[in-house]
Amino acid sequence: MPTATTQLSEGKSKILFNTDDPDLLICHYKDDATAFNGEKKGQIVDKGVFNCGISTNIFGLMEAAGIPTHLVQNTSERDQLVKRLTIVPIEFIVRNVAAGSLVRRYDIEDGTVLSEPMTEFFVKSDPLGDPLIGREAAIILGLVDAKTLEMGREYSLKVNDILKELFGGLGITLVDFKIEFGFDKDGTLLLADEITPDGCRLWDTATGEKLDKDRFRKDLGKVEEAYAKVARLVAGATA
Repeated sequence: MPTATTQLSEGKSKILFNTDDPDLLICHYKDDATAFNGEKKGQIVDKGVFNCGISTNIFGLMEAAGIPTHLVQNTSERDQLVKRLTIVPIEFIVRNVAAGSLVRRYDIEDGTVLSEPMTEFFVKSDPLGDPLIGREAAIILGLVDAKTLEMGREYSLKVNDILKELFGGLGITLVDFKIEFGFDKDGTLLLADEITPDGCRLWDTATGEKLDKDRFRKDLGKVEEAYAKVARLVAGATA
C-alpha cells in the first residue's frame, strides 16, 4: 500500500498528498465548508467522513457502468488512494431542475423542471470565480480540445442518468451537479474529484427539503444531518 509523503496541494474541501508511488496520490477529505467563492467559511462536523463515503460509493457505480474514475481504493474513512491526473481546466455542470446561478442568469422560476438535461461549462479558476464559458471560447482559448470537451459532455450525461436513477430510488431529486475530469499517465480521460452534496443539489422529492451544501450557504441549519442522511442512503443503496 503506497504511503503519503509530502503535501501536494490543499483546496477548499480536500488535501492531496504525494505518495511513494509517483502515479498515485492520497486524497484527504476535510470538514471545512466554503460558499460564495470562499467568502463564507465554516465547518460541517464529519463532512469529510460523509463525503469520502458518498463519493467512494458513487464512483463504484460509475466504474461498474463503464465510466473510468481516478479512485483506486479507500485507505481510511476520510482518505482515498487516487490516480495522479492532469486535470482538465473545465468544470462540467449538468442541470435537471432550474436552481442557483441558472435562475439568477435567466430569471427562471426556482424549481422549474427542464425539458431535458442541460450541460454547461465553467472555467476552473478560483481567482476568476469559475466563470461560465461557451464551447467555442473554451476550444479557441486553448483550455480544452473539441474531442475532450465532447467526451466530457457525453460522460457527464451518462453520470446524470446513473445519479438520477440512484437518487430517484431514494426519494431524492437530483437538481444539478458539477464534475471534473483529468488525464492519467496513459492519456485516458477519467472522472476525477468527487461527487458529493458539496457539488450536487439534492432535494427531498416529497418535501422539497434541501439535502446539500445549500443548507450551509443559506443558513438553513441541520447541515450535518442532511449530509449524514445522504451518506446513509447512498451506502445502503450501493451495498
